[in-house]
Amino acid sequence: MEGNLRENAGMAVKAILETAGFEVQEVEAPVDFSAIREGEVLLVLCSNDQTEIEEFDRTRFSLKVDDKELEYRKLVFSLEETVETEHCIVWGVEEFVRYAGETALARILDRNLSLSFASTQEDNPPSKEPEPEKEAHSGITIPHLPIKVSRQAAEKIAGVSGNTTLRFMPHWYFHYVSSGEQMYKDHRVLFDGDGSGAINAINGLQIELDGSAVAEKEIPTDSEVVKPKISKEAAAEQIYKDLIDQLTKQVRIKQVKGDAIFYEEKVIRPDKKNIQLDLTSVFVPVWQVRGKKIVEINATTGDILAVPMDEGVEIL
Repeated sequence: MEGNLRENAGMAVKAILETAGFEVQEVEAPVDFSAIREGEVLLVLCSNDQTEIEEFDRTRFSLKVDDKELEYRKLVFSLEETVETEHCIVWGVEEFVRYAGETALARILDRNLSLSFASTQEDNPPSKEPEPEKEAHSGITIPHLPIKVSRQAAEKIAGVSGNTTLRFMPHWYFHYVSSGEQMYKDHRVLFDGDGSGAINAINGLQIELDGSAVAEKEIPTDSEVVKPKISKEAAAEQIYKDLIDQLTKQVRIKQVKGDAIFYEEKVIRPDKKNIQLDLTSVFVPVWQVRGKKIVEINATTGDILAVPMDEGVEIL
């Protein structure tokens, strides 16, 4: 990494470590900076140069505070996929994207990032953190939003301990196209428009939903698929009503009679037949944490649901 690229990489890694509670300090070459947290010390190098990384990997550093030598670990961040080390933890693109995303979420929630480094033996530490176990799948395929928040992250966001279950909540995703016009006296009122959204098939609340992110995929094992309470027909009627209210326009007409000026207001509503509406069934993954209280976390966005699902819903 040269120039701005290395500087930007260093700033990004610093942000991750600072959110995890580390205090970052500048250090002379060949180390970019150090990070200290409660006696835990990291020496960090951001580089794509294999020679520089190898030198950093084999170099033994001495760190002393008040004549006490501190133990340390070495962390390399590199965009090169072929980097190999014997005595360093290596972050590549995959690790960086993961921790950067978790950092952003932690900052939104005003919390510290949970970040730990496995213990390493000084003569032969692992070059990379172990890969997370792959989640088992149930064989059930439904159209759903991606699961981006892990069980552990959801429990931290919820702030309560208890039984945690992944539930797929039914929604009716809709896309509408409106057209048509009406004339009132000399005023022409247009109702052109289009848009999309989703309606919760349990409680009827409308939400924003990115239809392009929905994919027909298997769901993890031990997860629940909740049966809709609101039918497609009932959802369509509710959406039509909401769209007509949304597209309704109020027209004010000015009239002059002699020395007097009059204003007439008229409410113009679109015709339902001029609104084309398409509905499809989709599911939103939600982590439900049942402890002293029930907290539900959107497994795609990490948001805590303001209105949790009611009890007594049917499971498929």
